[in-house]
Amino acid sequence: MPSPDQHARADTELIGAFCDHLALERHLSEHTVAAYRRDLVQLAAFLERQRRSLATATYPLLRRFLAQQLTLGYARASIARRVGAIHTFYRWATARGAVEVDPSALLGRPKVASRLPTVLRPREAAELMDTPAQPADPDDDLAGAVALRDRAVLELMYGSGLRVGEVASLTTDRLDLDRGRVIVMGKGSKEREVPLSDPAIDAIQDYLREGRAAMAPGGTSAAFFNRRKNPLSTRDIRALVQRYGARTLSGRHVTPHTLRHSFATHLLEGGADIRAVQELLGHASVATTQRYTHVSRDRLFEAYRRSHPRA
Repeated sequence: MPSPDQHARADTELIGAFCDHLALERHLSEHTVAAYRRDLVQLAAFLERQRRSLATATYPLLRRFLAQQLTLGYARASIARRVGAIHTFYRWATARGAVEVDPSALLGRPKVASRLPTVLRPREAAELMDTPAQPADPDDDLAGAVALRDRAVLELMYGSGLRVGEVASLTTDRLDLDRGRVIVMGKGSKEREVPLSDPAIDAIQDYLREGRAAMAPGGTSAAFFNRRKNPLSTRDIRALVQRYGARTLSGRHVTPHTLRHSFATHLLEGGADIRAVQELLGHASVATTQRYTHVSRDRLFEAYRRSHPRA
């Protein structure tokens, strides 16, 4: 009978092989692969306490693990994501022959209330875009370059609806300012061409002409850099957006997704076709894009209640 240490080593190897499959064969993002790894490491630790491993897990044990997650206070959305990770892992492990029978086959996901995305009003978005116009500290040598960079990043995210990872991985050769286009690498390593707004073109030109050289090491093609002259990370971009959101829109929690949601909603409210918005966002299914129609409908009914004398 395998010892606990042998179970642990086998689980570690199996999780590593599965994550390699996600990254190298399915081309999932580093962030997504890390989330799968965390979920499976948690499950493996729980199973080890039950003297089991990922390969010898049973349906009742998986149910007990998820019940424990609920007891520990994890949100239903987090638990639903873990169920998805478990399903994906065991389908892969069964196909590979690492597990004889899929113990997750009967595992259902907890129902999660659908949450509409947070959306800025056009006026709020415009205020946010203007926030980095003035350097926060005039005595800071890099303050001017940082302000130009930050405005370019904000304009890209709101004006083109880019994901945070798409901005972080952007290189200068993918910016076609003459044609007003940017080529981004989306989920699943799928490329798409997205238009640039006029303010985004102006902001990027200003940054490339007057700001990037102060932050970029020589011979590198990354578009955006932090103060340490490293390419801007997804964490850097999230912090950047939240910082300006807190400064401009008191009491609002603004994230990169907020800007992407606002981009999509404002397009639909302006009359854009939902299929066109789907293409611009890089959604594989139009069903994902359709949630923005609910936001627009909410705005429509709000306008009715505010404006109609009989409302």
